[in-house]
Amino acid sequence: MEVKKDQMWQRDLYCGDVNAEHAQKEIWVTGWCDTRRDHGGLVFIDLRDREGLLQVVFDPSVTPEAKNLRNEFVIAVKGLVGLRPEGMINKKIKTGEVELTAQNLVILSEAQTPPFSVSEPDKVGEGLRQKYRYLELRAPEKMNALKLRHETMQISRNYLSDQGFYEVETPVLYKSTPEGARDFLVPSRVQQGEFYALPQSPQTLKQLLMIAGADKYFQIARCFRDEDLRADRQPEFTQIDIEMSFINEEIMRELTEGLASKLWKKFKGQELGEVPVLSFKEAMNRFGSDKPDLRIKEEIKDFSKTLNKCDFKAFTSVIDAGGCVKGIAIGALPSRSQIDKYTKLVQSRKAKGLAWIKKSSEGFQSPIAKFLGDDLVQKLWDEATEGKLSEGTLFMVSDQWAIACESLGFLRLEVAKAFNLIDVSSDRFLWVNSFPLFEYNSDDQRWYSVHHPFTDPNEEFKDLILSGSQDGLGEITSKAYDFVCNGSETAGGSLRIYQPKVQDGVFKALGLSEEEIKSKFGFFIEALKYGTPPHGGIAWGLDRLVMHLAGLESIREVIAFPKTARAQCPMSLAPSSVALDQLLELGLKIQKPNKD
Repeated sequence: MEVKKDQMWQRDLYCGDVNAEHAQKEIWVTGWCDTRRDHGGLVFIDLRDREGLLQVVFDPSVTPEAKNLRNEFVIAVKGLVGLRPEGMINKKIKTGEVELTAQNLVILSEAQTPPFSVSEPDKVGEGLRQKYRYLELRAPEKMNALKLRHETMQISRNYLSDQGFYEVETPVLYKSTPEGARDFLVPSRVQQGEFYALPQSPQTLKQLLMIAGADKYFQIARCFRDEDLRADRQPEFTQIDIEMSFINEEIMRELTEGLASKLWKKFKGQELGEVPVLSFKEAMNRFGSDKPDLRIKEEIKDFSKTLNKCDFKAFTSVIDAGGCVKGIAIGALPSRSQIDKYTKLVQSRKAKGLAWIKKSSEGFQSPIAKFLGDDLVQKLWDEATEGKLSEGTLFMVSDQWAIACESLGFLRLEVAKAFNLIDVSSDRFLWVNSFPLFEYNSDDQRWYSVHHPFTDPNEEFKDLILSGSQDGLGEITSKAYDFVCNGSETAGGSLRIYQPKVQDGVFKALGLSEEEIKSKFGFFIEALKYGTPPHGGIAWGLDRLVMHLAGLESIREVIAFPKTARAQCPMSLAPSSVALDQLLELGLKIQKPNKD
């Protein structure tokens, strides 16, 4: 029967949902022609939609227009579902037991030859795929990442709603506040010379909601930071933003682990298990990172006490100056060229060098063995391996505590990747808390907040904050916490300052004058004076969360239209210039930077 293009038709099923239960039923399906094959007068089309592929068989005597079909044509087909013969079943796809014998065909849209095969987008470079991202997303496995993102947001919404949270939207056009990264500024046409800022997070707004008595708030919030990009960072990103009143850290951990349990059980079939809690200092000492990957079992050890009286001055001089000697042992024997590479790696993290001791069937080998002696070398090996390795390599760094920890933390990750020391059978989680409240920047000789200036100090340091002294600021720890998965911060937050005097003390420790405090935070400081409950929150990085759940390596794979490393949209080429009239209306002009 002929079907006119404008005749009413309605899809009955997605292509990927057709199965043996639909045998002998007439259905309409729609989608894109994925591949075409001609066999013995019959035309076979794999029809594709977001749910998968379905083989459609056309007899040109019934549907003569089938001979005109090409890849990526959009069509609607009515046909009879049948079971494939036993020898023709395709076990690689979920519709492999069935096929559709076409009775009617409507060509809805023709297509030019695409710049790459939609069925195999990964065979071309990422740049081309991102330029034609809308074509890449036609591949069902690519669209599945967006489906998983949607389901993650729905599960999160339902979970938090069931826990008594209100979903509240906060402004996108807001006030510029210093949170450690550059703002995206938006000029005001109505009030020329004044600017909004796109929010880096809804930080003060969600705290104001706690002051307002909302008690439990969440928002799937768009956030913006004009900073350098990495594989796991974009200029605009999404947070599952959460804030609660009258809580402590244990309550926040329980809430967060409850959501994580639901997500990992559904999407990865994994139980969360008991999640360890480490302080920032313990995490750095054992793993050299404030977001350690626990899938790597190798840990950093401190050998300062063992080596404080040895004859090797490269170690003892550092120890005597208040530094340390730390090391990590692995069950592998890297080549000399690999060791040279690892030496350059730790030096790039400001370490002076890398010492090493190898143990093989031939005994110990090390350029520093002659300074230590056989007994001390054996003792170091025993301490480092705890008797668990009969051969391998011990790497050591002697330096200031932070440099020794951080450089060995980077080395730990590098050797784990090189020698397959990462257990990928399951994801591993932990909490890291008690972060430093401040960090000192020697370039501009001032203190900055490690997280943000609204993080509450631990109780034992509040008198120091209130004293106004600059002495000892580097020792102050905070009520901040991160939820870490596989070496990546997946969610982070803190308990907030709710006492006006403490908030004022933190601002002044950061070097802000009374005038600056009033200008930037006057509205917030005033709000704190009207009765503020103890409160705290956490924010999940949705992009990173979905990346973990999908088992992918880059957040760009789980964002519909990501930016490049230069913060550019590869399809529209945004950011772009605007008309002079638009600039004049805003009271703006473009001034080229002075190249001198």
